Amino acid sequence: MIKNSPEETKLFRQAFALSLFTIFYNIAEGIVAMYFGYQDETLALFGFGVDSFIEVLSGTGIAIMILRIWKNPASSRSGFEKTALKITGVSFYILSAGLLAGIVLNLLAERKPETTLWGVIISLISIVVMLWLVYAKKRIGRKLHSDPIIADANCTKVCIYMSLVLLASSLIYELTGFVYADAIGAAGLVWFSFSEGREAFEKAKGKECCCGGECSKDS
Repeated sequence: MIKNSPEETKLFRQAFALSLFTIFYNIAEGIVAMYFGYQDETLALFGFGVDSFIEVLSGTGIAIMILRIWKNPASSRSGFEKTALKITGVSFYILSAGLLAGIVLNLLAERKPETTLWGVIISLISIVVMLWLVYAKKRIGRKLHSDPIIADANCTKVCIYMSLVLLASSLIYELTGFVYADAIGAAGLVWFSFSEGREAFEKAKGKECCCGGECSKDS
């Protein structure tokens, strides 16, 4: 087993702390987003909240991964990590199907949100927090020369894209009252959720994915 230097140990501790922050932030975000999404009848915000809880599952796997490479950088994914990835993948697929069903039902019932103001507020906060996390994770990953930590930082960008989708749809509805804005926002979340689910299964098979694209076999 390779012994880490004091500087490397410090960086791994910071990386683990960031993974824990990501988990607890997503729990708080999920509770708030689902509550206001339900109260205001905005499907995009409610789906965003559910996605946050799925990110908690993914974040738990990331925390375990960081501990593993901290102790043994050359080790491969553990059974726990693979199981967490598979559960995450299934959860994202279920979310995609649920959002699609919600879109159809809302359109048929001609439902529209009471307000999407909370979608604007929550998405703006999420964008700021996730941008900071991407920067912090990349900085640590580069110092440690750790591809997995850098890959996790890149995957955090997907959360930013989802926040931007929520922000755009919420702003459009709040400013114009465009009836289909919430449904379009939810549809955008469906696309990202399905993509994340597919990538989770690819990673469980031992492939390193770039979060939105190509995968290569994890050696």
